[in-house]
Amino acid sequence: MADNAIARAAQKAELRRDNRDLFTRLSIVAVGMFGFGFALVPFYDHICRALGINSLTARAEIPANTQVDTSRLITIELDANAHNMPWQFRPLVRHLQVHPGQLVQVEYEIANVRSAPVTGQAVPSYGPVHSGAFVRKLDCFCFTQQTLGPGETRRMPVTFTVDASLPRDIHSMTLSYTFFEVAGTGASLPRGRI
Repeated sequence: MADNAIARAAQKAELRRDNRDLFTRLSIVAVGMFGFGFALVPFYDHICRALGINSLTARAEIPANTQVDTSRLITIELDANAHNMPWQFRPLVRHLQVHPGQLVQVEYEIANVRSAPVTGQAVPSYGPVHSGAFVRKLDCFCFTQQTLGPGETRRMPVTFTVDASLPRDIHSMTLSYTFFEVAGTGASLPRGRI
């Protein structure tokens, strides 16, 4: 029995020593992994700089819109009409030159000269007729009806691009808006009418 107890004590001592060795090895591996995690950041940065990839700090080139065709210019003439309306309507710039694919913003000014509110809707037209298929409007006052109070003047933007696939034989185009009075809006009816 005494030999059994001594053998068990020896086994426990050996087990403790093995556990302590395993704990020490695992602790060293954990500390090594933690240190490697911190060392990986500058290591990754040096590798990326050496290979010229994934640079988060320095850019070699300035980003550019590659959809713009800088090899040609299109002259766009702007026109404005108010069909039988008491409005003065005009573009602030009559013509401009743009590259196909370039984002363009122009403004129109409109003034209600009537002493009552008037509601109108703008309808665009293009010349040559088939060039309208190449105009992409992002924002336009023609998307909604416009109501102007008596004597009110307003500037309204149009943001658009001319598609780069515009045929090369088209060098100029006209963008025209015509405002029509919206019937039945109450505000647009002159006094005395029902």
